[in-house]
Amino acid sequence: MTIIRQESLFGIQDLLEMNASNRFEAIFSTINIDPIVHFISKKSIYGRPTELNVHAMIYSLIARIVDRIPTIKDLVKRLENDFIFRYDCGFCFSDATPSEASFSRLIEKLSQSSLIETVKETLVLQAIKEGFISDDSVSIDATHFESRDRAVQEEKKSKPGKKKRGRKSKAEKARYDQQKQAENENKSIYEKTIADQLDVSLEELEAEMPIQPKWGIKKNSEGKNTNWFGFKAHLAVGTSSQYILKSYLSSGSLNDGKAAIPLLKAIGKLPLQLNYSIFDAGYDYQAIYQQSLSQEIQPIIAYNKKNEGEYVGFDQNFAPTCVLEHSYRYDSFDPKYKTLKYKRPKECESCSLAQDSLCQKVYKIRQETDIRKYAAPGRGTQKWKSLFKLRTSVERVNAYLKEFFQLNNVRHRTGAKAKLHLSLATLVFNCTKLAVDRINQALKLNQLKVA
Repeated sequence: MTIIRQESLFGIQDLLEMNASNRFEAIFSTINIDPIVHFISKKSIYGRPTELNVHAMIYSLIARIVDRIPTIKDLVKRLENDFIFRYDCGFCFSDATPSEASFSRLIEKLSQSSLIETVKETLVLQAIKEGFISDDSVSIDATHFESRDRAVQEEKKSKPGKKKRGRKSKAEKARYDQQKQAENENKSIYEKTIADQLDVSLEELEAEMPIQPKWGIKKNSEGKNTNWFGFKAHLAVGTSSQYILKSYLSSGSLNDGKAAIPLLKAIGKLPLQLNYSIFDAGYDYQAIYQQSLSQEIQPIIAYNKKNEGEYVGFDQNFAPTCVLEHSYRYDSFDPKYKTLKYKRPKECESCSLAQDSLCQKVYKIRQETDIRKYAAPGRGTQKWKSLFKLRTSVERVNAYLKEFFQLNNVRHRTGAKAKLHLSLATLVFNCTKLAVDRINQALKLNQLKVA
């Protein structure tokens, strides 16, 4: 009897358990930090000479996340006492060990630029070029983490005075409308409705994203409200490759749905043929469907009933029903006319009303009738359910970031430095993924050569 050997793939945990020197070499080889070094390095021949190895300092910040070193103080001690680790980070024997203050100044400079995000985007494009990212669907979700800043107690809003009874006069109504219009104009784009983001450019949405730590509230698995003071990380993850295609940091108080349109607009610029965008019920907003469909991406979003009554003539998945309330079966979607086709239920084959004029053989419903209710494939179908299950990819990445890449371990105050922390964590995650994919590719090539 022949023995069937199951192929064992090299994973992220295998990489993290590798010999330290090999692990760092594999991860560092995926990233080009020259733009960062050029930005940090001294540009003039005048003034104090540069004494520190900036190149190695940046690698050591990456190594801190990989080796889960909790603080900068511990990183400096490791560089002083572990010569192999010091060499792996790129320090020469003659280089001075950077102090905590030196790392603090480096982090301050990095937080004032978007270079880490630029390097991360370059890495994603490189992974696409090498064929490791070829997803046709993207999963979007948010996860929260606490701030290092001290929680600020918000001022209690004063109770409004009693409203004057009766209908407003024309003059009062005009003043009231003018006041409301002025208040709405003074609001930032993220204080307005999600629909107001549709016509705003991606650059403006990114620039106005609130990043200061705020109180956030969320229901846990037991249905109880949990509070935290800090931030949210909004991620767009490829469902098959599980690379982080785009990430944003926001205040903890920001509604999850208000970061969906910036994420969709950002991933729309990638050279990927995306067919589906997958969200949970917290993203069930008309504007998110509109943005996704405008990019020719079918939204797969769990339906969130919002004080809606029974939808007469349709089942719980909004498929039409016959006279005896049997649900029509979803058949196909016509991309040219944006129409969903439903066929007669199986129960109607032996029904006495099959030949009646009330019983139609085929129902066709345009998607634009209600884009929240009608998805392609149709809600409740096996295809829709299998696509929605792919949403777990972003939850898996959230767990990896918190458990292995120190997302929960913010050691710096202010939103700008927390944003840098998220950028570093997601960059190192993508570096690790690319290193693992390259190792797996090399192993497969070696196996083919041996065979």
